[in-house]
Amino acid sequence: MYFNTPPRSTIRLTRRGRMALIAAGAVVAGTAVAVPLLVMGEEEAARPTSLVIPEGWRASQVYAAVDKALALPSGTTKKSLGKLDLKLPNDADGNPEGYLFPATYPLERNGKKATSDSLLSAMVDTANKKFGGAPIAAGAQRNAMNVYQAVTIASIVQAEAATKADMGKVARVIFNRLERGMPLQMDSTINYALKRSTLRTTEADTRIESPYNSYQRMGLPPTPIDNPGDDAMRAAIGPSAGDWLYFVTVKPGDTRFTADYTEHQRNVAEFNAHRKASPKATG
Repeated sequence: MYFNTPPRSTIRLTRRGRMALIAAGAVVAGTAVAVPLLVMGEEEAARPTSLVIPEGWRASQVYAAVDKALALPSGTTKKSLGKLDLKLPNDADGNPEGYLFPATYPLERNGKKATSDSLLSAMVDTANKKFGGAPIAAGAQRNAMNVYQAVTIASIVQAEAATKADMGKVARVIFNRLERGMPLQMDSTINYALKRSTLRTTEADTRIESPYNSYQRMGLPPTPIDNPGDDAMRAAIGPSAGDWLYFVTVKPGDTRFTADYTEHQRNVAEFNAHRKASPKATG
């Protein structure tokens, strides 16, 4: 039970911090990022030479990108997961979400062509090198969590923060809500559950049955909701100092964080007015 809880009718969130955490107490990729497959190599080459995985892509997007880069039938990479021996943490339970590290991966090395197995293994190995060092482990421990939980928080930050500069503040909102026993109420986790990308979450969406429904379930989602990069990970282990519980991107470049719900309502009203006047600016 929560006190001083706004009614559900006030809830209206968006991904990447546009309308995040509008309600304080209704009881995770993200958010899918609409980014095309990025490959490096000479334009005249018959096939690409490298595969670029952008920050914030979900595992499903990575699998599809690998299939495309290697000219494999759709679904091949995903189907191969059960046969792989990926070096994932025990908490992952075989799910590589969060550990397919965003970077550039060669499609051929020393005359040997990459396979879906070798690419996924390289991504996980890169993640383990990035996340397994002492700074990350110490940062996670300093915030009373393990590394897998830190990766999960980083994935939400990656999905919700409108800019790199906002990442530390978004991370602080997550920590503040967890510490106060409040639900996270992040649209990015709803989008992950519904396998979609949208800027609006309806009241009906907040009632879906899913372990990723951060309106209905307390704490972190069971896994990361995308594959975060270095900046999001740094924010997750070293959040900015502040008492914020809410944030909304009123317009591009203007994200407002506050601990006061009344002030947040005013910010949301301004967002709605701006969106109505200039829908393309917030779409």
